[in-house]
Amino acid sequence: MKASIWMAAGAMLLAGTAQGAAVNLSTWTNEGGGNWSLAADNNSVRQTLNGPPTVFYSDFNGQGIALSGEITVQTGSDDDYIGFVLGFSPGDVSAAATDFILVDWKQGTQPFFGCTAQAGLAVSRVTGGLPDNAATWCHNSPSVTELARGSNLGSVGWADNTTYAFDLLFTAAQIQVFVDGVLELDITGTFNDGRFGFYNYSQSTVLYSAIEEEVVPPGPNPSVPEPATLVLLGAGIACYRLTRRS
Repeated sequence: MKASIWMAAGAMLLAGTAQGAAVNLSTWTNEGGGNWSLAADNNSVRQTLNGPPTVFYSDFNGQGIALSGEITVQTGSDDDYIGFVLGFSPGDVSAAATDFILVDWKQGTQPFFGCTAQAGLAVSRVTGGLPDNAATWCHNSPSVTELARGSNLGSVGWADNTTYAFDLLFTAAQIQVFVDGVLELDITGTFNDGRFGFYNYSQSTVLYSAIEEEVVPPGPNPSVPEPATLVLLGAGIACYRLTRRS
């Protein structure tokens, strides 16, 4: 089916759901040593340090919720990681045993820690925290296992001073990531519930803004929505966001 048809069908499905609600970030928590500064409206946050992995995570679990917003690297300095965590638990940055999902996007290909990190958007399963070493940098160990790369952005880095719209759908059986209305990551499996968060690694001056949430309508089995339903909903949400921002 052509993308335009998916978008139209998704928009029709979205029309029957509530519009997204703004997320209050004032109750979220910083972990890993980053410097996360809230805007006055509590709906945007900026991370300003170039340092080890850091996460700014929600006070609610993310499964069954679609989260949307914008991400901008507001500097021409450095070329490292921005992104998100799903199914995160407090303490997971440094915990020895974890089970959450990392969605990270690196601007440039870069050797370090005896390995080479690849430019582009990827999704990985994290079972041993986010240490400042080759496991997190290159996704090359059993504790950080890369699952897929973006369909269009898998080897393409983000651009300086450019705002990207993102939409993430997270259920017990499926994760979808849209960038600027395009479905980049779509994986199925068994995923733990947990917090949603923003992620930076060795990258400063990153703004996450206009954050909204919507409840994902369940399928026949509430714990496992139908994959086709998620694709349509995600396409509709992404289309709706882009229409609002244009």
